[in-house]
Amino acid sequence: MEANYNEKDKQLIFKITEEIDHHTTEKMRRKMDNEITKYMPRKIVFDFNQVTFMDSAGIGMLIGRYKMIKMLGGGAELINVGTSVKKIFEMSGVLKIIPIREESKIG
Repeated sequence: MEANYNEKDKQLIFKITEEIDHHTTEKMRRKMDNEITKYMPRKIVFDFNQVTFMDSAGIGMLIGRYKMIKMLGGGAELINVGTSVKKIFEMSGVLKIIPIREESKIG
C-alpha cells in the first residue's frame, strides 16, 4: 500500500496494492492510522484500482478509518472501485457513508 499526501488539497490518498482480507488489514490499519496522524488531512481517498477481493475485515478497516477522519473534521471517498468490490460495498452499506468519486473528478 502506498500513501501520498497532497498538501495543497490537504488530501491523503491510500493506493491499495493488495487484496484486503483478515491477513492484511492489521498492517494496513497501522500504516493508515500513522499517516492520518502525521498529516491530519481534510480528506482521505481510498484508491481501489488494484483490488479485486475484499472481505468483511476490509469493511471494518475502512469504517474505522472513516470514523477517525470524521472525528478530525474530515471526510473520505473511494476511487477506482471495480465491479466485484463495488458489490461488496453496496451489500454492506458502505456506500451510504463513504461515496465513490467519479473518475472525471479525480485530480
